[in-house]
Amino acid sequence: MQKDITISIFEVVGSPLCVASSDGQKVYERLAKVIKEGANVILSFYNVSTLTSAFLNAAIGQLYGEFSEEQIRSSLKVKDIQPDDLALLKRVVETAKQYFKDPQRFDQAVQDTLGDEDSGL
Repeated sequence: MQKDITISIFEVVGSPLCVASSDGQKVYERLAKVIKEGANVILSFYNVSTLTSAFLNAAIGQLYGEFSEEQIRSSLKVKDIQPDDLALLKRVVETAKQYFKDPQRFDQAVQDTLGDEDSGL
């Protein structure tokens, strides 16, 4: 039987502040490697005091662009996460699933909503 691999976000980031997408990218790279190897991974949020959607999008959201929802569900578990952070994670996952179903449509909807506001920059 294969042993679960635990990844500590605190150890990967080196801080209780998980806010930057670049730090999320470090977590993503470790998660993707373990999932590609076919192992199960437990992502520990122990000692994490601040979490942002930018971090979670990079760390977990982009997994949905590389792996199926079923593969992620069966391979990835989270623990030691605060209830409000879990709610944020669920929103990030739902948005990622919608995005990766049809990225062009999602990008067009964002563009339609924003209009040409940034064209004057």
